[in-house]
Amino acid sequence: MSAEIAELRRRIDNLIRTGVVTDVNLRSATCRVSSGAIKTDWLSWMTCRAGNSRVWWAPSAGEQVLLFSLSGNPEAGIVLPALFSDTNPPPSQQAETLYITMPDGAEIIYDAQKSALSATGIKTATISASDSISATTRTATITASASVTLKAPVVECTGLLKTGSLEVTGGGKMSGNINHTGGEFSSNGVVVHTHRHSGVEPGGGSSGGPQS
Repeated sequence: MSAEIAELRRRIDNLIRTGVVTDVNLRSATCRVSSGAIKTDWLSWMTCRAGNSRVWWAPSAGEQVLLFSLSGNPEAGIVLPALFSDTNPPPSQQAETLYITMPDGAEIIYDAQKSALSATGIKTATISASDSISATTRTATITASASVTLKAPVVECTGLLKTGSLEVTGGGKMSGNINHTGGEFSSNGVVVHTHRHSGVEPGGGSSGGPQS
């Protein structure tokens, strides 16, 4: 076999190879890949968008990838993540499920068969919008082990508000009919529906103040 044919065959063999990421440089967005006897230099990995819109999702050491070598030269290669392997198997076997799992145990799952979205295993979540946030559903449940804080100049409830207990510390006002049943209603230490007035006089006289 002539040297030219051998070189051509080598380049063809190197056009597309599978490999494993050995090192990642986050600052330069490059990685090194091991593929058989080939150990590459720092190569860029492919992402779905890298223009006005950009996506960042770095590969990790041990991740199986495809190595595309321009003109069959691995030193001019491009890395395409990723392929499942025995070390990193698929997190799901459902046909219509988007399943993203992270190293800290967080999972984002959308099951199209159930039309269900879940995000679990996270410690914090932040949504920031300069104009408005809208959430619409039939029922909503918020569960917090410590507290829920609503911080706004005005908090408006347009329907019936039910609460197990109520404490108002900043004053306020009420209008409309108020119906109270069951238990005592106190104002400044005086039970409204059982208190008596002193100095009661017959006729058109005025009574004295309420007695506690």
